[in-house]
Amino acid sequence: MTWLNGLVLLLYVAMMVGIAIYTRNKAKTVNDFLLAGSKGLNGWMSAFSYGTTYFSAVIFIGYAGKFGWDFGLSALWIGVGNALIGGLFAWLLLAKRTKNMTRRLKARTMPEFFEKRYGSPFLKVFSAFVVFIFLMPYSASVYNGLGNLFEIMFGIDGTIIMIGLALVTAIYLVFGGYFATSLSDFVQGLIMIFGTVIMFVCFMRAPEVNGFEGLKTLTESGFGLFETYGDGGFLSSPLVTIISLVLLTSFGVYGLPQTVHKYYSVRDKKAVKQGMIVSTFFAFLVGVIAYFVGGLGRLFFTEVPAGGTDNIIPIMLNNVIPNGLSGLIAVLILSASMSTLASVSLASASVVSVDLYKGAINKNAEDKKVTLVMRIMCSIFVILSVVIALLNKKFNITAIAFLMSLSWGTLSGCFFGPFVLGLYSKKLTKAGAIASIVGGLVFTLIMTIVFGVITAPSGASFGIILQSGVKLSPLTGVLCMAFSIVITLVVSKFTKKLDDEIIYNAFDKELEDEIR
Repeated sequence: MTWLNGLVLLLYVAMMVGIAIYTRNKAKTVNDFLLAGSKGLNGWMSAFSYGTTYFSAVIFIGYAGKFGWDFGLSALWIGVGNALIGGLFAWLLLAKRTKNMTRRLKARTMPEFFEKRYGSPFLKVFSAFVVFIFLMPYSASVYNGLGNLFEIMFGIDGTIIMIGLALVTAIYLVFGGYFATSLSDFVQGLIMIFGTVIMFVCFMRAPEVNGFEGLKTLTESGFGLFETYGDGGFLSSPLVTIISLVLLTSFGVYGLPQTVHKYYSVRDKKAVKQGMIVSTFFAFLVGVIAYFVGGLGRLFFTEVPAGGTDNIIPIMLNNVIPNGLSGLIAVLILSASMSTLASVSLASASVVSVDLYKGAINKNAEDKKVTLVMRIMCSIFVILSVVIALLNKKFNITAIAFLMSLSWGTLSGCFFGPFVLGLYSKKLTKAGAIASIVGGLVFTLIMTIVFGVITAPSGASFGIILQSGVKLSPLTGVLCMAFSIVITLVVSKFTKKLDDEIIYNAFDKELEDEIR
């Protein structure tokens, strides 16, 4: 840690604290805290908030390191899929409809959307528990990724980094809520764009890569853009894994409360168009470069380094990035991670305070009290996530990439059908939505065990079987999303239709002007 790198990091932390202080009086009500007020955000801020929530240390450290090593430059297709499916198509299909329907229903969280869209208090309470529980491993994986990065690049104990990061995130989130998060996301997004371009240039100039010579070497050794290498059965084959990863990380954001939430607060039709264009560009630049760097791993290593694939990217960065720029690259990944952590924490805290506390425990709670509970829950969620990350670090429970896959796959597998189809179809029923959310949890557990039995060594213990099953969590997540669509439609076909009043409240345009 040179004085220059330390100065860059200190300036970054000071900037985040400054944003917290600047926005401390802009989150007085629940709507302010969750939606940045009644006016909403412009397209640029919404897009940067969406993009920085989408990408974090998990992508840069976990996914790029793991799958770049496994598949070489073919991992770039994951980034391309994220830009087109998770960026462009997601905004086209979801942004305007989500904004309009949540405005009509006066829904501020995904569980609250389920309650009012399907007329089911049970859906709100149950989905709130699912959100809070399964966002925790994702949050923990982000902390683990940053801990690995700072330990290798700067020799700082990862535990100190996790605790320090949690403290800074909690400060600006608790002070300013969604407005503070969005403002910091915009700044962090600019840092990410600038940093990824520098990272790309540095790696292309590195002696191990030597420009296009390194890409040619990777292609000739079976790790090029259109080739995959690997062994094992069909389920573990490179083709199946890459397709699963593209589908999971691209379609998965359609059912994640922290990414869908960005559409709630987009200002108008012009902002939707801006957000779609900017978020697609952002996802393409950041995602493709992240996986490109990961795909270069075999030019730097002949075998996986000590500590596993989670250490590949940090070691490469440590060897390639000049001392004067390593602090900037660390801030790049720190920016991606802090924005994700803030969004995940806000999504989790909101379901407890709005959906459980206000919705089930104290229905007459004043707005000021609900906002206080939300601030407290943000802090509690941050603390619990750090505890899980520290336990994972101590016991090496599983790789970072699989923690994220398990979280994304479970949440999207539960919510994809009821949310995405619920924006378009009036024929869905309460029973269909319940079948998806409850059935998605059961389906994930069953498939994890089944895949574990298939891929684990003969005679393995249940713990090994479960660990082997978790390693196929990308495929499980994709199958669970497909299951959600099918079960929602099938059960809705044969169960009682919703009352006309519920349908009217969700779909009648006279209740609320369309965003213009």
